[in-house]
Amino acid sequence: MALHPQAGQPADPSQLINVAKLVSDYYAIQPDINEPTQTVAFGTSGHRGSALSASFNEVHIAAIAQALAEYRMGQGIDGPLFLGKDTHALSEPAHTTAIEVLTANGVNVVIQENGGFTPTPAISHAILNYNRGKTAHLSDGVVITPSHNPPEDGGFKYNPPHGGPANTNVTAIIQQRANQIIAAGSTAVKRQSLQAAMHSDYVQQTDFATQYISELDQVIDMAAIAAAKIKMGADPLGGAGVYYWGRIAEQYGLDITVVNSEVDQRFAFMRRDKDGKLRMDCSSPFAMAGLVDMKDKFQIAFGNDTDFDRHGIVTPSAGLMNPNHYLATAIDYLYTHREHWSKTLKIGKTLVSSSMIDRVAKNLQRELAEMPVGFKWFVDGLMQQSIGFAGEESAGGIFLRRDATPWATDKDGFIMCLLAAEMTAITGVEPGERYQQLTQQFGTPHYTRVDVAASLEQKQQLSSMQASVVTDTELAGEEILSIQTHAPGNNAAIGGVKVSTENGWFAARPSGTENVYKIYAESFIDESHLQKLLSEAQELVDSVIK
Repeated sequence: MALHPQAGQPADPSQLINVAKLVSDYYAIQPDINEPTQTVAFGTSGHRGSALSASFNEVHIAAIAQALAEYRMGQGIDGPLFLGKDTHALSEPAHTTAIEVLTANGVNVVIQENGGFTPTPAISHAILNYNRGKTAHLSDGVVITPSHNPPEDGGFKYNPPHGGPANTNVTAIIQQRANQIIAAGSTAVKRQSLQAAMHSDYVQQTDFATQYISELDQVIDMAAIAAAKIKMGADPLGGAGVYYWGRIAEQYGLDITVVNSEVDQRFAFMRRDKDGKLRMDCSSPFAMAGLVDMKDKFQIAFGNDTDFDRHGIVTPSAGLMNPNHYLATAIDYLYTHREHWSKTLKIGKTLVSSSMIDRVAKNLQRELAEMPVGFKWFVDGLMQQSIGFAGEESAGGIFLRRDATPWATDKDGFIMCLLAAEMTAITGVEPGERYQQLTQQFGTPHYTRVDVAASLEQKQQLSSMQASVVTDTELAGEEILSIQTHAPGNNAAIGGVKVSTENGWFAARPSGTENVYKIYAESFIDESHLQKLLSEAQELVDSVIK
């Protein structure tokens, strides 16, 4: 994908969404259930779409909420459902629809007081706290968010009683039932007015931030950060945690400057991403260009995506750290600075994350739990306390509390950002500098990911690839050592293929949330070798998708 000429530049007024029309289309447009792009489809993080393209409309959310209520009843889940929303324009009406349908089905819903926003990690944390020690009347949760997707998008993400993203067995049931409901004219949807719901006994309002913030010192050494007087800058990118950072700073005596506290559903304050779109991707140097410009003003600066399950770390030495680089430094630090963590705790990583993590893990003498893309694959290991840290190349991470008990089972952008400050306070070395030390020890990887537009049919063709499609014995001049279509950590299908040699690898898989496929590649030789890996990977993909 070619770099857009305005990448990293301020938003163009012509590309800002018409919020009123978007919300109007949410209610007015009726999806065609016979059109595959207009059905309910749960990807790696829930159902996503846009009201403009008839893929995220009132009909969809009402059906999903009804299907979820029926699923809960069938599973005997009768505790409260924690319902959060981010700052996307479609999150507000979808939140309302969900309340109207869930309460009409007798579901007890807990929402943020005063109509406020709720980050994904706060919902996951609340679920685990509520369910701790219980075997019945368990809670679960929903976050209305399309994560870092553009302003016109909406999303609906379900977290069962384990607190993490629902696995495919669960989402398949909800997806199938929701589409059945829509196909039958939505007559099965039970619903009451928002006013009736809010005056019923089925809605409770709370402040999710209070408990979440008060327990942060159980997972991060907040006292060490305060004592070292680490100067931090935070850019919430207009997301759901926009008001959290100030409260965190006040409670723990931290020096945090919130560089942008604006909430604008058009996201007009954003810099344009690599393709020119507005995308609240805290791992993109183009979307994060505003904060990167301030890197020398802070010891550590950070940004988050719209639902705060991702992190972007900015340091004076590195600028915006590549997510893979930060994951490697975080793992190296945590597994040497958590005295209550068992020596048997594994390191969780996705199959497409950097092999630098493999080398760090080998040096730490820790076992890797290598999973397919999707954070749902780490939930069991975190709950069973067999995995201490789990991370993915797209800037998501989570780890256990300091006492080695689960903190949350979904990605947590807050603690990943605060960990960078803790690392700096404790070691005197900021993460960018520490990564350079790791490259001196283990070599310098050259890593990239390429996104290519793809139809639904092409994505399906790619996801069903078998190892037999790779007939060559060499890749970019080196002997092929492995061809994987299943992850070694749990033997689950990766929805594509990964081909590895001694000093490089590539993986190809369709996106679960966007109309693209992704090619990942990494070389421990040089940039030229990386480009050979990419070229040969592209040839393979071209031969598979027609």
